[in-house]
Parts: sequence; structure tokens; C-alpha cells
Amino acid sequence: MESSTEEIRLVLIGGRLSGMSSCANTILRRETFVCGRIRTTQCEVRHEEVEGRNLVVVDAPGWNSSLSLTQIPEGDKQRFRLNVSKCPPGPNVFLLVIPVDTAFNAEQKTILAEHMKLLAERAWKYTMVLFTYGDFLAGKTVEQHIECEGDALKWVIDKCKNRYHVFNNKDKSSTTQVSLLLEKIDEMVKENKGGHYEVDEQILKIIEKRQAEVAENAEERKRRVEEDKQYMMDLMSEKTTPLENLRMVLLGSRSVGKTSVVNTIMGFKKGEEGKRTAHSTEHQGLVGTTEICFVDTPGWWKEYSAFDTPEAIKDEIKRSVFLCRPGPHIFLLVIDADASFNAKHLNSVTTHLELLGDEVWKHTIIVFTRGDWLGSHTIEEYIEGEGEDLQMLVDKCGNRYHVLNNRDRSDPAQVTELLDKITGTVIRNNSEHFACDEQLFATIEEKRRRVEEGASQRQELVMKRRKNLRGSHKQELRLVMLGQKTFGKTTTGNNILHKDVFSVRQNDRCQVDVANVAGRLVTVIDTPGWSPKASRNTEETDGEIVRGLSLSPLGVHVVLLVVALEVKLTEAHRADLKDYMNLFDASVWKHAMVLFTYGDKLVDKSVEQHIEREDGTLRWLVDKCENRYHVLNNVKKNDVAQVTELLEKIEEMVAGNKERLFCPKMRDVYLGIQDLARRRQKTNVMRQQIEQDFNKRKYYWLSRYRHIFVNLQAELIGSAVKLKPKSLIDVPKIKTKGIGQKKQEEKEDKILTKVNLEIERLDKEILMCSIALRSSKEFPPPDMSEESPSPMFEFPVNRINSTDSSGQQYGWTNSQATLNLSQSSGFGTESYDRYSYQSLPDE
Repeated sequence: MESSTEEIRLVLIGGRLSGMSSCANTILRRETFVCGRIRTTQCEVRHEEVEGRNLVVVDAPGWNSSLSLTQIPEGDKQRFRLNVSKCPPGPNVFLLVIPVDTAFNAEQKTILAEHMKLLAERAWKYTMVLFTYGDFLAGKTVEQHIECEGDALKWVIDKCKNRYHVFNNKDKSSTTQVSLLLEKIDEMVKENKGGHYEVDEQILKIIEKRQAEVAENAEERKRRVEEDKQYMMDLMSEKTTPLENLRMVLLGSRSVGKTSVVNTIMGFKKGEEGKRTAHSTEHQGLVGTTEICFVDTPGWWKEYSAFDTPEAIKDEIKRSVFLCRPGPHIFLLVIDADASFNAKHLNSVTTHLELLGDEVWKHTIIVFTRGDWLGSHTIEEYIEGEGEDLQMLVDKCGNRYHVLNNRDRSDPAQVTELLDKITGTVIRNNSEHFACDEQLFATIEEKRRRVEEGASQRQELVMKRRKNLRGSHKQELRLVMLGQKTFGKTTTGNNILHKDVFSVRQNDRCQVDVANVAGRLVTVIDTPGWSPKASRNTEETDGEIVRGLSLSPLGVHVVLLVVALEVKLTEAHRADLKDYMNLFDASVWKHAMVLFTYGDKLVDKSVEQHIEREDGTLRWLVDKCENRYHVLNNVKKNDVAQVTELLEKIEEMVAGNKERLFCPKMRDVYLGIQDLARRRQKTNVMRQQIEQDFNKRKYYWLSRYRHIFVNLQAELIGSAVKLKPKSLIDVPKIKTKGIGQKKQEEKEDKILTKVNLEIERLDKEILMCSIALRSSKEFPPPDMSEESPSPMFEFPVNRINSTDSSGQQYGWTNSQATLNLSQSSGFGTESYDRYSYQSLPDE
């Protein structure tokens, strides 16, 4: 066949493990891209002639189908946008690869849509869906699959203007499926009049510039690590005998791979990976001649501070240091290098580690897991690319970190290097271990004893009441469920009815269904959950929540208040519960029962122990419900006994209420909603006023701090100018210059760099305050002090760039910075106190 000069450029995009590389090989009819268990971690391009067409095929790394766009690393987002530049002037077609052997639900749709937004709306014009694993259709047409899968997949097909194709990559001998795909691509290119996706050159330049900065900063960090490594090697060479034992504690959020780290280092598979660690657990082993004691701890929720973590998990973290007495040498803080790291994550890590005290940081090394997804990129590029929050954490740990590929345990070098870093850190700390606070241990043990006693007493009270109120078997039960979003109401409703009738995708409206359960006709009313952010709960949403009670005109036997066991109930939760329960008359509490979800999180602990340990809001709620509560493990959907027991408890409550049903006057309820809306509005006005006052004061003090640093900057620059020779260089004098003077100059240069960075940070903060004040229609903010410095409100907040008194120009970005002179900037008090501030604004 005569070769055609026509070129068609294809970019394959989609989720990980969807079969993109295999599809690329099928299209090119040869194994040019590595696929199978080898993950695609960087973009690859191939040129090939296929059926008279010059094809340029770009195989891009897949996105993590379980993480939203905000949860993936910044570098991954940037590289995804750069995929289009790999086949200039731009792709004719995006092949969006979706496997048919896995469900495509609303969550998958959201993640896909977020990634497509990175390419802008115009990308859909050039997109075609390519279904993989077509052999799983088993005789069913792809159209039948689309119709059966639901609205999420239909939405994607509609966005692609009904352009789709299906591949069976196992049947590579079939050339027909490739020919049909190429014909569809030809038609699509013709419809687009031979056009291609226009690459935004400006965005590409910004990304490339950012990547260059990241690479430069990464090299600098790596250089500092190498210097520190050499220093530690020198220390280790001075120690003639190896460490006889090492005691370590692993810390980190859930699902980051802590147990995998233990197994990788120890070379065995003692714990079950993927299974939640419920208690701090000790592991013993031998690596070389060193005895190693590991303590694995329960993980916390990644975006929640210690304040929101259940007491049981916090107690286990505190208890961990006492499992390796006299105390651990090292804390390994585990972070997954496959996800984003932002201010929330930093706050979560710091508040949880500081449960153990400030001394924890000098014994801490960060271990990054899932290093296999970094590909050709270094861990330093990940650290610098994620921004100042991760950099701040790494610096807090003394720039001590290591990356592990837990999938490749055959590589002993990564473990050896980590152990060297651990040994060096221990030696640097003079082999001193983290000191255990025995008083803290005594407090934990005393609390455990009180919890067990309280749990036993509560259990006895419940059993006694149940015995006295043993109800007769009722033929019909009506249940309504109330609670916060994400607490598991909808899944629980399906579990009670033993069928999937309530949609978890569209649960913004009340849903009701009936089923025969354990010999009873059970009616379950599922209501929309309220948002944990009160400002998002409107009069309309509140009306829909309470409308559920009107779906049973005769009333309901029980109001199930659904609570997730894995979430700590705070005062904010109590306020929400009161707001909604106060919409009804006081008798509602006689019909209320707490229904705990996520029962699997209890592991070997009783629900009574959980209640006693979680004092405050949870105990208040259980007491308000007069000790009526039940636990459901929705993972065990086939466990009929747990649902039957729930129905029995409801019947006992009905007997105690003398068969009366709860039937509120809906007119009064809706009046209560209007009153609640008015109170929320007043609260919002007050909150906005407080925020405005806070921003005014913040603007004032940030401006004062900036004034201080600008003066310091000018002073440092002036000192440097004075030191420069005004005449010809005197070589003998340079040679005789003292080493101490050189070090002093280097130190001052570093201080000047830190001062410049701090001014940049302050510029960003001032800009954010200015934007907030401008939105409140009081911009610029008024002078709040007669003694305030005159330059304060002359700062050009309404300009894109600013030049300070030193002539240094700074660009502003809409990123958030935190003013902390001793930590975020690295500008400590030791350096700060060296300078006198004659030019400070008058107080």
C-alpha cells in the first residue's frame, strides 16, 4: 500500500490500570509500549505507519481513579497538561480509555471530569471513548453495557457526542477492531475539519518555568542531603561497633502503607497489608546483627487534626512509645508520595505527632511510600513541587527523609540506605532515645481502667432495661433516619431492607421503601444528610430533611440518629443535632435511638468502651436517647442477626412508649425551620463581621512586620556594599582574610535570602487580606492606629507586582502563606536578635 502523508496524532488518557499501554500496542500492532505489571510513570511517544496512516501515539500515565483532583500531586497535574505538547502542534484525538470490567459510577465521573477541566472544555470536541477488556461483555453489546451502567457513563458518552469504540486486547490477532477504530477516527477528524486541539502556549510556558524552578530547588535540597549524609557517614565511621538494637515507632495517616514499611524493612510478611491497624502493635526482628523493635500504630484521617480524631486512636498513639521501653530511638513518619500534601495534611501530621511532645521531631525521619509511582522523577522534585507545606514538614524533621518502593522488596539497597539514615540520626542524637513520660503512661492506664468499668456498668444498665421492656413481636415497623452527610445513612437503609433500593449517588431527596425483614413489614425512610458546614444548610435542604417524617402520615416508631463510629463527635456536631432535633417537640427523644455505622472499626473493642472513651458530645447523645443504641457493620451485608437485633431493640422501645408513634405537627416544624434560617443568617452576619475585623488587624500587623523586614533587608544590603572593595583587588589581603570572616559573610547571605523569602511571604498574605477586605467593600482598610507607620497603607495592594525600597521585585500569587518567623521562614530568634531596629515604627 502506498504510504500516505496524512498524520494523525493520538493521546491516550484515562485511569490507571485501564489498559492504555495495551491499547496503544494493539493500535500500532506491535509491542512497543511496556505493559502488564509495569506501570506507566512518564509520557512516551511512538511513530508508526498503520493502514496508510502516519500515526503519532502518545501513551500517558493514568490518573489515580480513587483520588479527586485536589488529592493528587501538583507535579502529576502539571505533567497531565503537558501531555498535549508531546505531539506538536496538538492531538487530533484524545482516546479516553475506560475498562468495561469495573463499575463506572458518579465518583469516577467526577474524577474524569476534573481531569478534563485541566485541558479545558474544548478538549471534549476531540475526545472518543475507547472501552477496554471487551471480552468481559460476554456476548452483550457495548451499547447494552452503556445503558446498564447508568447516568455517569451516559454523561461521558454524551460529552463525546456518541463517539466510542471497544477493544478486546487479548485478541490482538484481530485487525478488524483496529481498522474500525481508525475509520471512526477518520470520520471524527473530518467532522472537525482536520483540526486539532490547540495547545495553550502561555500555560505550557508557565508550567515549564515552574518545573525548572522545582528541578533547581530539588537539586539544592539533594545537595544538602548529600552533605548531611557525608557528615553522618563520618560520625558512623568513628563508631567502631554497630548498634546492638534499634527501637522504632511508625506513625502516619490511614492507608499510606505503614505495615508495608515494616514488612519491607524486616523482610517478612507478618501483618496483613491493607487491613486496618486498630492497636499499637510490637514487631521484633533481626536485620544483620542489629535487633530491631518496631511498633506499628493506628492511622488517623489524613485531612483531620488530632482534635477530630477519636480518643481511642490518640491513646494508642501515646501508648506506642511504652511498647518499646525505655523509649524509641526513631519515629518513622510515613507519607504516600502518590498523593497531594497541603496545609490540612501538615496540620494533621503536626497535631498528631505533638501528642507525644515537641521532642518527637529530632527523632523523626519521613518515609515516603509508593516510590514506584515517581518514575523518573526524584523524591526531591515531589517535595519541592508540592509546595511550602510539605517543605515545612521536611525541614521540621531536619531534612531527614527516605523513599521506599514497597512493591520491589527484592531491592535490598533501599532498606540498607534507610537503616544507614536511621543509624546516623541515632548517633547524631548521641544514641539518646525518646524519653517516655511515665506519668502519661499512668494516665493512659487509669483512663483505660475507668473506660472498662464505665462500659461494664453501661452494658449492665442496657441489659437490665431490655429485660424489663422485652417487647412483643410487631407486624409492622416504621423507621426514619437522620444524620450528617457521609455517616452512612443510605447504605444502612439498604442493609436493613436487605436490598439496594436507595441510591447513594442521588441522595439529596427523601427516599422510602418497604420490605419484609425477619417476619416484619419494615418501612425505612432515608433523608438527605445535613452538611457539617452550617452555611451550606439552606431552608430548602432543611425542609427536605424533615419532609421524610411526612412520608409516614401515621407517624414513625423510631428516629434513628445515624453516627459514624470512626468520627469524633465535637461540639459542632452537638450544635447541629440540637438544631434539627429542636425542630420537633421534646417527645422526639423518647423515640430516638443512636445507630452507629462502620461497626468494623471497633475491631475487638465493645461499643460501650467507645462511648465511655469518647466523653462529651457522644455521651450526651447516648444519654439523651436513654441508652438506646445499636451498631451495624455494613461490610457484613449478609449478617441478618445484627439487623434482627436492631428491630428487637426498636420493639422494646415501642413497648416502653406504650405503642405510641412519633407524629410531629409539620406546620410547627416548618415554622421552626424558618426560625432556624433566621438564626443562621444572624450568625453568618456576625461571622462575616468578625472575619472583617480579623482581616483588618491582620493586614495592619502584616504591614508592620513587612516594614521591619524591608528595613532589615536594606541594612543587610548596605553592609554587603560596604564590604566590597572600591579599588583594585588586593590579592594578598584576600588570601589573608580569616576563615571566620568568610563564614560570617556566608551566614549573612543566608539571612538575607531568608529575609527576602519572608518579604515574599508577607506580600502574599497582605494581598490575600486585601482581596478579602475588598470583597467586604471596605478597601483599602482604614487606619486603625494614629501611630501606625505611614508606609503601611501606601503598600500597592491593587497592583500585580510591587517593588520595595531595595529595588527587589516580587510577583504575587494566589497561594496562602503562614507567618511564622521561627518555622516557616527558617529565620530564628538567634539571627533575629543580632540586629538593632532603630528604624522600627514607633509603638
